[in-house]
Amino acid sequence: MKVLYCSSEAVPFAASGGLGDVAGSLPKALYDEGVDVRVVMPMYGQIKEKYGDQLEFVKSFDVSLGWRSQYCGVFTLTKDGVVYYFIDNEYYFKRQGLYGHYDDGERFAYFSKAILEMLVNIDFTPDIIHTNDWQTALVTLYINVYYRHMPKFYNTKTVLTIHNIQYQGQYGMDMVGGVLGIPNEYAHQLEYEGACNFMKAGIENADKVTTVSPSYAQEILDPWYSHGLDPLLRERQHKLWGILNGIDYVSYNPADDKGIVANFTADDFEKGKAACKAELREIFGLEENDKPIAAVVSRLVEHKGFDLVKSVAERLVEDGYQLVVLGTGEAQYEDFFGYMAYKYPGQVGVRLAFIPALARKIYAGSDIFIMPSKSEPCGLSQMIALRYGTVPVVRETGGLRDSVHDCGYGNGNGFTFADYDSYKLYECCQRALGAYYDKENWSNLVKSAMESDCSWNVSAKEYIRMYEDCMSQW
Repeated sequence: MKVLYCSSEAVPFAASGGLGDVAGSLPKALYDEGVDVRVVMPMYGQIKEKYGDQLEFVKSFDVSLGWRSQYCGVFTLTKDGVVYYFIDNEYYFKRQGLYGHYDDGERFAYFSKAILEMLVNIDFTPDIIHTNDWQTALVTLYINVYYRHMPKFYNTKTVLTIHNIQYQGQYGMDMVGGVLGIPNEYAHQLEYEGACNFMKAGIENADKVTTVSPSYAQEILDPWYSHGLDPLLRERQHKLWGILNGIDYVSYNPADDKGIVANFTADDFEKGKAACKAELREIFGLEENDKPIAAVVSRLVEHKGFDLVKSVAERLVEDGYQLVVLGTGEAQYEDFFGYMAYKYPGQVGVRLAFIPALARKIYAGSDIFIMPSKSEPCGLSQMIALRYGTVPVVRETGGLRDSVHDCGYGNGNGFTFADYDSYKLYECCQRALGAYYDKENWSNLVKSAMESDCSWNVSAKEYIRMYEDCMSQW
């Protein structure tokens, strides 16, 4: 089986969030299962600067986009058995940051078209082209409009994974002809509620549409979660799959992680966790005592549940928690946590920044991880917390529901609540606080958390099953 995995970002080359983590780890897991999987992504300036001496030039050609014709160079390197292709065009991709530019629509339309032109020009014919989010969704439209007549693409199937349906790539309909180069007779494939919608085109044209957790696949059929696309998704429900993401168990491994002060395993974690907790207290200036440390590593925005956290944070500290916060986001939450650190010195530590190395220390040294998201397509933070024996407190939504199971119902690995309500979060945290002081049961819970399988092993097999189902539908 041959798969081309298309992503606007991938660890370790360039990443801004969960998509980059997935694109950096799922292909490796597929490769380990025997799939000939290759990844294509833009050649951002930082990639050429860091990996320039490892990159091999493949070919160059022009890509037509609307009325314009643009240069495209293709470079490649192999990492962990996976072949990576990089689409080079400095006009579009040698910029500060991956997204947020005035012409993002044009940039990623070019990238989508260039992916197919690359396939025309190289000796690789995928059975599956796997696209991700709106940035590559147009691949599924372009292949049907311009490339299906070529023998190379007769049997190629397309998959679109929705990582977060909130971001759809919406622009004015004037984009369709002049910028995207889509003929008028296909414009309806892009039009949704009067706008040009890249995600809509992907859903319409892909042979399979997947989401990053089974629960999210069901949630996006509901207007509460769908950001307006639920009618379309209900019509296309027959091709919708939900497959839970995993995390890279090589990168995130407390047994040999060089980024933490002491290593530990599920069978021997007491001393290691204690050393990591002591270091974390020293970093954040927290008092030495027997209190649990509750951690937050997140973007500080409302849909991550921070209106709930803001409502209960002071009560939690007064009830006996120490609190550690790492992240940036909306001013109201940054200001609030700054106030908390000022009001409760020695009990609350805050870093308003994104520091991956510090995040690892927090995962390893905390006791409890708070993640009460309003919506969470999958979430990786709760999986990393489980891996490092930090017990999650989460709301039952999306991938949080699928990966964290309440210990009050039997063999659980965390604490969960269903209603999006600050009292429910508080009540859940109170249950966790009580459990923390029952040391024998807490040790069993930490062990259960660490033994949770959040690796890609199961999920990679499910993706292969989905690919095979897709290929069988001629």
